Amino acid sequence: MRAIRRFTVRASLPEPLAGLRALATNLRWTWHPPTRDLFASMDDELFRRVRDPLRMLLAVSPARLAELAADEDFLARARAVTEDLDRYLTEDRWYQEHEAAADAPDAIAYFSMEFGVHEALPNYSGGLGVLAGDHLKAASDLGVPVIGVGPLYRSGYFRQGLSLDGWQLEHYPVIDPSALPLELLTGEDSEPVLVSVAMPGGRELHAQVWLARVGRVPLLLLDADIEANDDDLRGVTDRLYGGDADHRIRQEILAGIGGMRAVRRYCELTGHPQPEVFHTNEGHAGFLGLERAREIIAEAGLGFDEALYAVRAGTVFTTHTPVPAGIDRFPGDLVQHYFGDGRLLPGLELRRILALGAEDNPGMFNMAHMGLRLAQRANGVSALHGRVSRRMFARLWDGFDEDEVPITSVTNGVHGPTWVARELTAALGGKHKEWGHKGQLPSGQGVTDEELWAVRRDLRQKLVAEVRRRVRDAWLQRGASGLELGWINTVFDPDVLTVGFARRVPTYKRLTLMLRDPERLRALLLDQDRPIQIVVAGKSHPADEGGKALIQQMVRFVDDPAVRQRMVFLPDYDMAMARYLYRGCDVWLNNPTRPLEACGTSGMKSALNGGLNVSIRDGWWDECYDGSNGWAIPTADGIRDPLRRDELEAAALYDLLGQQVAPLFYDRDANNVPRDWMQMVWHTLDTLGPRVQASRMVREYVENCYHPAAITVAAASRDSYAGARSLAAYRTRVDMLWNKVKIFDSELTVEGLDSLVVGSEAHVRARIDLAGLDPSEVDVQAVVGRVGDTDDLHDPITVPMISTGIGAFEATLRLPHAGTLGYTVRVLPKHDLLATPAELGRIKLA
Repeated sequence: MRAIRRFTVRASLPEPLAGLRALATNLRWTWHPPTRDLFASMDDELFRRVRDPLRMLLAVSPARLAELAADEDFLARARAVTEDLDRYLTEDRWYQEHEAAADAPDAIAYFSMEFGVHEALPNYSGGLGVLAGDHLKAASDLGVPVIGVGPLYRSGYFRQGLSLDGWQLEHYPVIDPSALPLELLTGEDSEPVLVSVAMPGGRELHAQVWLARVGRVPLLLLDADIEANDDDLRGVTDRLYGGDADHRIRQEILAGIGGMRAVRRYCELTGHPQPEVFHTNEGHAGFLGLERAREIIAEAGLGFDEALYAVRAGTVFTTHTPVPAGIDRFPGDLVQHYFGDGRLLPGLELRRILALGAEDNPGMFNMAHMGLRLAQRANGVSALHGRVSRRMFARLWDGFDEDEVPITSVTNGVHGPTWVARELTAALGGKHKEWGHKGQLPSGQGVTDEELWAVRRDLRQKLVAEVRRRVRDAWLQRGASGLELGWINTVFDPDVLTVGFARRVPTYKRLTLMLRDPERLRALLLDQDRPIQIVVAGKSHPADEGGKALIQQMVRFVDDPAVRQRMVFLPDYDMAMARYLYRGCDVWLNNPTRPLEACGTSGMKSALNGGLNVSIRDGWWDECYDGSNGWAIPTADGIRDPLRRDELEAAALYDLLGQQVAPLFYDRDANNVPRDWMQMVWHTLDTLGPRVQASRMVREYVENCYHPAAITVAAASRDSYAGARSLAAYRTRVDMLWNKVKIFDSELTVEGLDSLVVGSEAHVRARIDLAGLDPSEVDVQAVVGRVGDTDDLHDPITVPMISTGIGAFEATLRLPHAGTLGYTVRVLPKHDLLATPAELGRIKLA
């Protein structure tokens, strides 16, 4: 028989244990060992199996609960942990103590389509979601008043299995939100709060709001699977990144517009400050900017352009996409279908909405373009990705050099307290220290190579045990008999160099690059003196047949009896498996096609545990590799044939592993310690430890994005949005007059033309017709730089030119470079509320 409906009955706790529910439902336990220890002490074997305090409370017998309720020692420890949580939730943290706290925003709304906080809340697909979860945790540790917003998927994280021939199989467990560490947001009448967005045909899409507590951070998750919706609308939040374009645009309308309405309602009900700054993690939730424009127009009677500047002032947009094909794009007629009747966003004209998502293809609506046009501050997620993004989106700022495109970078980070092994933290002297607040590992002062090496071997041993358990489970699921699996007892060796490779399986990540020359790989695995063992894991998107084929190729290789004790593929990669891999692997391998990895964070988690990276210089590794914290795989840049490129880079990988990595690992002293290897491990912990943490990332967002945005949005909105009105009026003047601005002539003069040296003084003069614009409304600049055969300026410097009379401008500068130089003159818009001179996309060149 099958159930026609499922529901969860919460445990009835004895009164002395009532405080356990708050501990179980605040996800701080996911990175707070004392809380986990408390629940483990209730039933250690059970906790090892369920790994979730809320499920523990459901599973522990009433008799055991009664016993604990009378156990004074347990109650004392429970009180101590509860008091520690109360302290954590209420005390001043970094944000409150920050020097700019006085005018920092009281709240920041952070929108993402997925949040990977812990496997106990399976609402994530891959790195984007785990990053979002780490962002919330770090914000909580630092006291940054973030509110997370996104959808809740009833089948958020698919489970991966393998067929007998190695093909990926998927199934979607049914999720009951009431069994998760969530609570339903209710109104004054104790009924569930519903937010609604209009759908075509006079219908409404409703969603209830579930609240997760991530330390100090509330996370609002919208759930459309409710009886108030028609059957097709109940499925809007069924699967993460599932369905066709129609399904996706419904999800993104709910995430952006519905998410904004959920935030507003949550703040009204709880007294939480309304957000001043809005951060969109990728373009999926970008419609939130349109909802904010609708609010401002309705509240203050502004026109669309005026409201647009108020919206832009307070919006931060982060792109994770290094290629145009990765951007969400919808047919224009589909956008018209949902926005055309005016019910979804009253007061907003369809033509203005469509213009925000316009791209070169006039029939498509580009979510990233809309995100950039609705945000005054935008960033990529590594220094290299920032450069790639400026190149990719340069056409939105035509006439500006790529370096001037207003997209910066904030390199991603990972939440150290979540990912660093307890054994390592204790060994480094941080056993009783909450180190996430300051964002650094304990110092390790006084710890010897022998002690750290022993910890690393212990973590490798734990990984070996987990590998064997999971390999056995995978073979049983594929149809093997337990009687034929005795060989698994010798899979992996805790004293062998262990390499990890685990991530999603799109083509550019090149899961099978290591299989390019199978014989060379086998030789590395089976070397008698210096063997290596490799653990591989990863999921392919269910619709990606090419990715599934790569997994099958990998599985068929590792099924070979000749190598299966040295190389494994572990199905069903999730956060629980990831922790074993990051902590137990000596080397973390990453070999994407450069520069297609926006950032990548798995290698950061390995580094925090003393792992050394072997990686293509892409994403974060491009800026963090220093020659002593791991190895850079040489890249065959310039080779256009992808097969030839793979061949060359695979050969370079084999050479690194066989000739540099393995010899260093196995070069031991009399105490069997690899001293040179440990020197690299210590260097990695000391130098990468602070750089790769999410606490550093969130601090950068606060200082470079949230805080400046709060200042700008305050200036734009005060006095009934006088600033926004002023900027809109200025933009109207610029649009009307800009084509008439002319630079008639200019000249550069220097003294002693035959004896010029770097630093010589030069004078630039120009005659410019500003077409009615006042000199205070523009920025006139002299630009000097190196020139080559094409006369393009390189390494330019700019110097402001001052008005010396009607139409006359001049500047004095010092020549910055040796060699052949050139100069030009340009005119840019200027307004106090512009974040960069390129913001309006207007430039006039001589």
